Amino acid sequence: MKPTPSLFLRLIYGILLIAATLKLYLFAKDISPTDPKVINSIIICMIAYTFAVLSITTFRSFPGKQSWLHILPAVGIAYSSVFAICGFLFITFSNSFILVNGLFAALTLLVDFYFSRRRTPCMAYIPVGRAHHAEHIPNVNWQRLDTPQLPTNKLRAIVADLHSPDLSADWQRFLADCTLQGIAVYNIRQIEESLTGRVKIRHMYENDLGSLLPSPRYMLVKRLLDIVLIISTAWLTIPIMLATALAIRMESSGSVLFVQNRVGQGGREFKIYKFRSMCMDSEKAGAQLAQIGDTRITRVGRFIRKTRLDELPQFFNILRGDMSLIGPRPEQKAFVDKFNENIPFYNYRHIVKPGLSGWAQVTQGYAGNEDETQIKLEHDFYYIKHFSLSLDILIIFKTIKTILTGFGAR
Repeated sequence: MKPTPSLFLRLIYGILLIAATLKLYLFAKDISPTDPKVINSIIICMIAYTFAVLSITTFRSFPGKQSWLHILPAVGIAYSSVFAICGFLFITFSNSFILVNGLFAALTLLVDFYFSRRRTPCMAYIPVGRAHHAEHIPNVNWQRLDTPQLPTNKLRAIVADLHSPDLSADWQRFLADCTLQGIAVYNIRQIEESLTGRVKIRHMYENDLGSLLPSPRYMLVKRLLDIVLIISTAWLTIPIMLATALAIRMESSGSVLFVQNRVGQGGREFKIYKFRSMCMDSEKAGAQLAQIGDTRITRVGRFIRKTRLDELPQFFNILRGDMSLIGPRPEQKAFVDKFNENIPFYNYRHIVKPGLSGWAQVTQGYAGNEDETQIKLEHDFYYIKHFSLSLDILIIFKTIKTILTGFGAR
């Protein structure tokens, strides 16, 4: 990750926070600042804060609407992880020192997030080729350049279609001069992907399918993490699943589980398990995508779909290796065949395991028709291209927010 001025500024904040925590701690305790307990606490806080800042900076490099809900878990995980490791190694430190510093860090990073979110970057674009409609890309104050001259206001970057034959020699010299002056120059495809979280499937050859190959080593790590997380949270999820099953059975007779064939990694079919959220004969007319206000959904079903409790039985699919916690959502074979005929490269989404939650779900929500499915596929390709632990953790945080708000449920 390339260091930025804001990253260095946040790290300076951390040093000041530790100094403030030390002063407060020495004021409250009759202890020497050279005591090993104090020194170890300072080191632990420096490591934890740095880890939290790097995590938050990484999360904020991904596109989409950011939320303060990403800040608190990142700080909590950073401090608790370092705290646990030092406790396991029997390192002497002060619990109160680390707790107070963690609270200071969370508050400072929340304030920093609030003010940084209010600053929308200003970028200019050259209206030729695919960059002609760059102003429609969100989260940027766009300025159109009709002549090869810099405007008077300060720019974050200049965007152009660098492969367009309409980009004249004058524009090319202008872009070279901008680069020499320290102004970033981006190709429209690059900036479009980084701001929307989607890899466009038109002209797919430009993206080079080889660049979308996920890391096989991270696939193995991801599999191990899936198993550990499911087993370690079983004490919480099993009672919730039992209560959900009881609520479904009390509302209507029939099976509490809905079993259906879905397409997984490599195009192989598997049986997916969900809590039944619709009436027993919901697919008597064939496979149908759920729509807003769908009358097939029961009262209990509406609640468990909104809170995503209907997906919990898929933990068994994950333990069996059919799915992962994070990945593109699996579709029915009938829909896959249809989409594969009409949407180019649709089958490529099956290069990774399908997931309980995914980038498309937390960014776009539910896809109810073919046009929305194409956008969903572009989000899936972005996930595959940026397949990493940091993106998976961000999706987990966004999934928690989705559960709390009911975003995208139908």
